[in-house]
Amino acid sequence: MKQIATIGLDLAKQVFQVHAAAADGSPIFNRKLRRAEVLRFFEKTPGCLVGLEACGSAHYWAREIRALGHDVRLIPVYVKPFVKRGRTDAADAEAISEAVTRKTMRFVPVKSADQQAAAVVLKTRALLVNQRTQVINALRGHLSEFGIIAATDTTKVVGLISIVRDKTDLRLPKAARHALMEIASQIDALKAQIEKLEQAIVATVRRDDDARRLVTIPGVGAIIAASVRALVPDPGGFKSGRHFAAWLGLTPKPHSSGGKERLGRISKMGNPVLRSLLVVGATAVLGHARGNPKASRWITALLARRPYKIVAVALANKMARIIWVLLARGGTYQENGARNQIATA
Repeated sequence: MKQIATIGLDLAKQVFQVHAAAADGSPIFNRKLRRAEVLRFFEKTPGCLVGLEACGSAHYWAREIRALGHDVRLIPVYVKPFVKRGRTDAADAEAISEAVTRKTMRFVPVKSADQQAAAVVLKTRALLVNQRTQVINALRGHLSEFGIIAATDTTKVVGLISIVRDKTDLRLPKAARHALMEIASQIDALKAQIEKLEQAIVATVRRDDDARRLVTIPGVGAIIAASVRALVPDPGGFKSGRHFAAWLGLTPKPHSSGGKERLGRISKMGNPVLRSLLVVGATAVLGHARGNPKASRWITALLARRPYKIVAVALANKMARIIWVLLARGGTYQENGARNQIATA
């Protein structure tokens, strides 16, 4: 029997598919494994190259299989071109085994358990923020039916809650007040939970040297710094700041042919969480730059000739490049008059 050189593992919840190939690429076997059999299989298999498609549980399995002496690599969602015909678990495992051997294939760095834990904290906060927005919108909608309107601002919700809890306000029927009191209590509970998680995030940023340096960049706060540290496991995997910005989807999408270069809108092909956070941070910087004589000349000149949202995306791109420089080369961000620089001292 030929010696196994490459294994393609198609992950699942209970039934996994394993495709083994020799050094020359010829298939050895393609079989199914139950969840409890996966680690026992790799314990008995000599060390080889193992390819997994990046997904929810891929980092866990990559750490476990790597601990058994295998070279594990995570592949982004590039496997489909290697599937010959149809879509089955066996075909996917064979495609993964083929893709992992390609010299030009890009791989996803394996995250540690701590990095995944930090990402869980951020995702939980985002979920609670979305739930709070949903409940606030429900409160606004119900009160508008009784002619009670408030400005579209989270801080204005306090006034609406006070109306709901004011039993002397006769604009609300008793039954409606009883139901809306539950919504008001839920808003308060969500607010407390979000603040608790944000305090934990800020405490984590204060303990992390890289995160503390990131928050010196205008527009980068604790949430963005923590998100970068959790979602970017290896900044050295990018050749330059532009490659990092392209990974986030903040660079123009090319449509070039026949020697003519055409650049379209941003690709939006990268991490949507980091991209949206950077755009929000850039928007905050632009809000302070309007009418400010001490604002960056680059921002002022760009605002004078380009639309506001395009400038926000351009600034988010620049912030992403600065973040990469700080992570890959060290130093802190300093502002010297109208010119920005990185201090490596």
